[in-house]
Amino acid sequence: MSTDLWRGFATGLALIVAIGSQNAFVLRCGLRREHVLPLVAFCALSDAVLIAAGIGGAGVLIQGNTTLMTLTRYGGALFLAVYGALAAQRAWQGSHMQLEQASGIPLSTALAACFGFTFLNPHVYLDTVVLLGSIANQRGESGRWIFGAGAGLASVVWFAALGFGARFLAPLFQTTTAWRLLDGLIALTMGLLAFSLLRG
Repeated sequence: MSTDLWRGFATGLALIVAIGSQNAFVLRCGLRREHVLPLVAFCALSDAVLIAAGIGGAGVLIQGNTTLMTLTRYGGALFLAVYGALAAQRAWQGSHMQLEQASGIPLSTALAACFGFTFLNPHVYLDTVVLLGSIANQRGESGRWIFGAGAGLASVVWFAALGFGARFLAPLFQTTTAWRLLDGLIALTMGLLAFSLLRG
């Protein structure tokens, strides 16, 4: 296997394996066994597009466009704050969910939420487009795309593991307390991320 491919894979994995809004949302849907395949595919494809854009030179444009970054920052903070408030409400109410018979949300709503978590997050542009793009472009004309392919592969592996692997945690989430703790953690994560965006 190409060294560039494995370096891209390791770098991509290091950037996406973190407790963030997108990961928390995919994990929750995975636990509910709700639209897992479309959400995993959406997240992986979005990363692939952003990585390709970064390698293609979009990172330079993004770094120089302060208006775009400002709008994304405040829009992302608002989006995260609202979703965090909803998670806090679920944690407070403590409604118990049967995983096999979850009430469910429409696929369009799930994808719209995932779109927001992905593209209203300024850090995704800085990490995926600017940082990954810059590292990839140091590897020469052919090496940069192999590096990008490795980073894209890391995204596929991670989101598939997160979404489909969540079912193995299902026995832990058969109680109201477990769901309250998860939603409380999600609310805290969203709130901290929103605050960090507003602080700049």
